[in-house]
Amino acid sequence: MAQQAAPVRGARLGRAVGATGTGETVHGVLLLLPGGEPVSTRRPSPVTAAAARPIARRLAREGRGDGLVAHVVRYRYRGWNGSCSHPVADARWAADEAVRRYGDVPVCLAGTDMGARAALRAAGHPAVNSVLALAPWLPGPGTPEGPDPVKQLSGRRVLLVHGTDDERTDPELSYRLAERAKKVNRDVCRFEVHTDGHGLSQHRSEVLSLAVDFILGALFARGFSRPVADALAAPPPLGLRMPLAAGFGAALRH
Repeated sequence: MAQQAAPVRGARLGRAVGATGTGETVHGVLLLLPGGEPVSTRRPSPVTAAAARPIARRLAREGRGDGLVAHVVRYRYRGWNGSCSHPVADARWAADEAVRRYGDVPVCLAGTDMGARAALRAAGHPAVNSVLALAPWLPGPGTPEGPDPVKQLSGRRVLLVHGTDDERTDPELSYRLAERAKKVNRDVCRFEVHTDGHGLSQHRSEVLSLAVDFILGALFARGFSRPVADALAAPPPLGLRMPLAAGFGAALRH
């Protein structure tokens, strides 16, 4: 009996959260890219996908009136895997799939850790108009891969967020990438979450509010809050070391 070839594993989009299924027209798509590992060809952990769902639900709720739909991207593999950079190809596929499903609408790539790096690298896709990178894992100086390119960020709104006490991914590396990106694209800013670690858990409410403000402003031209607008307008280093103030979200609601 001839052996059958194993099926090729493909990336896919998680369940749609937001405008679809309720008769509303989709006007913007958020693609969430979870974290992962430097090297692994295992299937992605369901835990990483679950970690991305709170921001998907929050954005879907806040952006429902604008026609926002969010999907968590399910990678083919758990790891970045060196020059293969599998999550980048998966992010580009996801942007293609968003266009196929929803038409000519703007797409925001939002990622954490390895997913943040993938979002930054895949930003050149023509449908992408904005990128949110939370605690991005980036190659350090002297590594075979680094530094990552920044030309693909031109013409996009870009926000990086990093905890100053992050012991898993180096905040200084995200600052250096933002500094290089600012030279080719003025619409780049970076916020520092003082005393917070890799998971940005101590100030999660403020980080989620910042994400909402940036993503809805970028996708739907709502206008940004004063801190985000100031960070985008400020020259380095001010706009790239902007402190995230305690109570950020509460301040916007009052």
